[in-house]
Amino acid sequence: MKRPDFDDIYMELAVNLAKRSHCIKRHVGAVLVKETRIISIGYNGPPAHTHNCDEEFPETGCDRDSKGSCTLAIHAEQNAILYAVKNNASVEGSKLYVTLSPCLSCARIIYSMGIAEVMYLKSYAEYKGLSSDEGIDFLQKFGVTCKKYEGEIANLTALI
Repeated sequence: MKRPDFDDIYMELAVNLAKRSHCIKRHVGAVLVKETRIISIGYNGPPAHTHNCDEEFPETGCDRDSKGSCTLAIHAEQNAILYAVKNNASVEGSKLYVTLSPCLSCARIIYSMGIAEVMYLKSYAEYKGLSSDEGIDFLQKFGVTCKKYEGEIANLTALI
């Protein structure tokens, strides 16, 4: 049996976490790792104790902003970072695995928190029909290493 690489393990976990999302448009998962240890996980969705979009609004989902994003949802990266900070874990120097490359807003948070590297599965720009991945461009401009995951993940759903 071949031992899996940590990148494969953490990206597969991010994919499985994405399946927990209640969003009807896109499922995104994130894993925050420091020195090969998981310090936090997250997936996109509304704040705890509000509602689940697929249950409250099964046909349309939540209200959308001008870019078509949910007005209530917290992004997977944000959830992972917030949970780590809430539990007094340092995220500085960590690596973030995420199923969708960070949007510009998340990129600003990632950079501000001192996260050193981002590995992503799919492009936010392709998903949103944008000309470039603004979040990745921002992170690279300020020295954060960004890599597209090149491995293979089994059992991806259409929403991931």
